[in-house]
Amino acid sequence: MTGVFVTGTGTGIGKTLVAAWLVRSWAADYWKPVQSGTDEGWDSDVIRQQVPAARIFPPTHALKAPLSPDQAASREGRIIALEDFIRPQTTAPLVVEGAGGVLVPLNDRHLMADLIKQIGLPAVIVAPSGLGTINHSLLTVEALRTRSIAIAGIILNGPDAPENRRAIEHFSGVSVVAQMPPLPDLTLFDSLPALPWQPWKNRT
Repeated sequence: MTGVFVTGTGTGIGKTLVAAWLVRSWAADYWKPVQSGTDEGWDSDVIRQQVPAARIFPPTHALKAPLSPDQAASREGRIIALEDFIRPQTTAPLVVEGAGGVLVPLNDRHLMADLIKQIGLPAVIVAPSGLGTINHSLLTVEALRTRSIAIAGIILNGPDAPENRRAIEHFSGVSVVAQMPPLPDLTLFDSLPALPWQPWKNRT
């Protein structure tokens, strides 16, 4: 199966819009295995709004509170187990979106990184382009490599910051494969060009 697991250096850094960009660029399917904060909205709704033709697989766990998955599940008297997750089968590329960063807990034993490894797709790291991104990006790369998880590339989100980009690539050895410009109005999403990069064809 071709596809990627979209993770990030934290929460609220643009993973869903990057996932939508990849879904549109590749005519891919979308799956968010764990959705927390459903009381405030669903990431799949963003995908559906931006890419109406996309095939969207339902989350394995949908949780109401806008908290880490383990805390949100605990509030509902639930426990998330790795065995719960079965990767959807599809002939299209699959874009999987994580919740938060790679070390967000799923339960008292497993982290999001454990789910990434189980799903078996290479990770795309989404990072903001501005101050602090070098440290957070390098820590995320290190956390994934420690667990022998393949990294397809890094996508920066925000204003162009060439020095940060160079530092991330130099110290991590991972390519920054794209940069998503600021989108103050989501109607501007349609103006983004398709991303020609396909990690299963172009190894970084």
